[in-house]
Amino acid sequence: MRHGKTFNHLGRTASHRNAMLSNMASSLIVSKRITTTVAKAKALRKFIEPLLTKAKSDTTHSRRTVFSTLQNKESIKELFDAVAGKIANRPGGYTRIIKLSDSRLGDNAEMCVIELVDYNEALLEAKSAGEAKTTTRRSRGKKKAAGAEAAAPAAEAAPVAAAATTEVSAPEDTATETLHNAETREEKAAE
Repeated sequence: MRHGKTFNHLGRTASHRNAMLSNMASSLIVSKRITTTVAKAKALRKFIEPLLTKAKSDTTHSRRTVFSTLQNKESIKELFDAVAGKIANRPGGYTRIIKLSDSRLGDNAEMCVIELVDYNEALLEAKSAGEAKTTTRRSRGKKKAAGAEAAAPAAEAAPVAAAATTEVSAPEDTATETLHNAETREEKAAE
């Protein structure tokens, strides 16, 4: 019986699966993001997260342990030098799986991108911009109390300000155009 055994064998023998996951982990460490199927990405996440945690402590023992799994000197060097420094403060969750909308042409497999979280610069910039704007509920309540005190003197000037305001409608939606056969927006605009 297989009660509670939730391990995806990926349709391969154990040696083939370990070799494939080792190669995928090395590729992920070197190139920071790879495109693969969702099933392989989920198996890779379980495979690589303990290796990334072990890479946080740069000791000879941890290097040898990770090398016995990956068997690739270039990826070990990259992991312990660059990647370990970036993930040093992160308590876990070093990878992110982003599902792609289109599936693979041959077998209709669901495709995704798996990447190291700390290397996606676009999301890191958006996160740092978002952190400056977000507030907690408790601090918002304090602002309301301060705003109520400031609103009392402003209430005297409210009739004058109400006469000066005008109603502005939202801008209209712009039409979108569909691009076909790998044409760019610049080519479409030139036509």
